[in-house]
Amino acid sequence: MPGHDIIVVGASAGGVEALITLVRSLPADLPAALFVVLHIPAQNPSALPAILNRSGPLPAVHATDRQEIVPGHIYVAPPDHHLLVEQGYVRVGRGPKENMHRPAIDPLFRSAAHTYGSRVIGVVLSGMLDDGTSGLKAIKERGGLAVVQDPNDATYASMPRSAIQNVAVDFVGPSSDMPLLLERLAHDSVGEGVGAVNDHIDIEVAIAEHDLSDSHLLDQIGAVSHYACPDCHGTLWQIDDGHLVRFRCRVGHAYTAESMVTVHSESVENALYAALRALEESASLSRHLARNAQQQGLVSSVTRLEAKAHETEGQATLVRSLLLTEQPAGDAASMV
Repeated sequence: MPGHDIIVVGASAGGVEALITLVRSLPADLPAALFVVLHIPAQNPSALPAILNRSGPLPAVHATDRQEIVPGHIYVAPPDHHLLVEQGYVRVGRGPKENMHRPAIDPLFRSAAHTYGSRVIGVVLSGMLDDGTSGLKAIKERGGLAVVQDPNDATYASMPRSAIQNVAVDFVGPSSDMPLLLERLAHDSVGEGVGAVNDHIDIEVAIAEHDLSDSHLLDQIGAVSHYACPDCHGTLWQIDDGHLVRFRCRVGHAYTAESMVTVHSESVENALYAALRALEESASLSRHLARNAQQQGLVSSVTRLEAKAHETEGQATLVRSLLLTEQPAGDAASMV
């Protein structure tokens, strides 16, 4: 029987250091393949495979679509592409973003759970917000194992903490303990089962692969909400995934409740900046027209326009104060 030979790893802010620590002490003959998603801006090149190649004995590459899975190799999601696993090979594609990211962690984790069931180990490392929690839950539901970096050991504790709070995690520890643990688990024999059947997992894997876009299938896993998708402004379906509340739109964009709050906070900030710009332009225009009126001796117009400018400047000052008190939110995306 095979061991836990499919190891999927998700990391975000602060995750590069944890990944280096993890791969540094893995043996060259590890009987498992590793698949890595690190949040990275779409427009940035990624040097992560080169970094991992320098850090440990396992060869690391950016995955290519339909590339064969070979034990003892590391497959890294390329920028702006999701990484999924199928039976014996990987898929790389530009499916809809999840939690504002592509690549995202949850699609990789769900695809591994869907295809390999109990043979999968899911690993959540340092990062902000909660990408990876839903996917780790899917791995557990299909009989796999959940490993999470100790939040006290992580540079950013939000992702590990969310996983621990929402999933029945099997192992929690510092990244330095993970190589020996993963090596041992990779040699442990496991059955070929895929755990309990969960339509959420199968449907959402198909969405990530761009195999479907059907509101009737979304009706099977969620209910229409009152909210609009921040990406495409379409209707969102609310998915109650245990204690997790998630949202997905007709074309596949997906958000956890926490990432929805973050993206809406950013929308409010953008709206406030637009309002500030409009108010300052209005005040400037009123001042300009008042000067013209004064040159023409139109006293009543000067008074009216100066009053309008003063009122508008006061409104702009209020909006500016709101922007100055706004706290930054969201994930500090890796530049690797």
